Amino acid sequence: MAQQFAPVGKPQLLSHSVVEAIENSIREKHLVPGMRLASELDLCTQFGVSRTVLREALRMLSGRGLIRIEKGRGIFVSELSAETVITPLEMYLQQHGGDLKFIDIIRARQLIEPPLAAEAALHHTPDDAAQLQEACDAMRTWTGRSEELANLDLAFHQHIAIASRNSIMPLLIAPIHALMPQIKSSVHKIVDDARYSAIKWHERILKAILMRDAEAARINMAHHLMESENHISQMLSAQKTSDSSAANE
Repeated sequence: MAQQFAPVGKPQLLSHSVVEAIENSIREKHLVPGMRLASELDLCTQFGVSRTVLREALRMLSGRGLIRIEKGRGIFVSELSAETVITPLEMYLQQHGGDLKFIDIIRARQLIEPPLAAEAALHHTPDDAAQLQEACDAMRTWTGRSEELANLDLAFHQHIAIASRNSIMPLLIAPIHALMPQIKSSVHKIVDDARYSAIKWHERILKAILMRDAEAARINMAHHLMESENHISQMLSAQKTSDSSAANE
């Protein structure tokens, strides 16, 4: 196989230099999905690094979803998918921040989702409308567990992102949405009217979208998420009171 890479320098940054070189080759489409890279030995020679350095670089690239290592077959450039983008950010958000993270999440949604609802009102298709109606109806008639109810709630919001007809927005909002079922399940257990409030606002948002009233869709989504923040604050306050009482017993 022809040499693809030049030796890298600075020992303390060797593995990162290897990662950067391979990543740039993927970005520039010199390496394309499904292509097999040279063997470890050949790559070590090309980069002028030890096998230990190379394997650390390959581990980082694999962790980012850029390559896959198949035992006995070789190293291949991965086919990137939505999950490649969404999963690492979702895991980062799960691992960082305490209770304040819940407020940060809902406030991030307040910045993003009202304009999305307006875009959905302007650009949704008949299929989008049917899916939004189905998601709204499913939440209204649900009688099962709160965890499943939270997933139905988020399905409605995810469909709005899709209905905006901006292909980037579902990818950007998905990691934030992925954290919401955990939060919403806790809210539903403590705040009695949380479910009915969500249904009320979902119906108002849906009506505005179906009427292609962008401003009403934006305003109703903003009010819905402000009320959601209020419910999260109530849930956190109740949890803090409970934890304080348990500590004093």
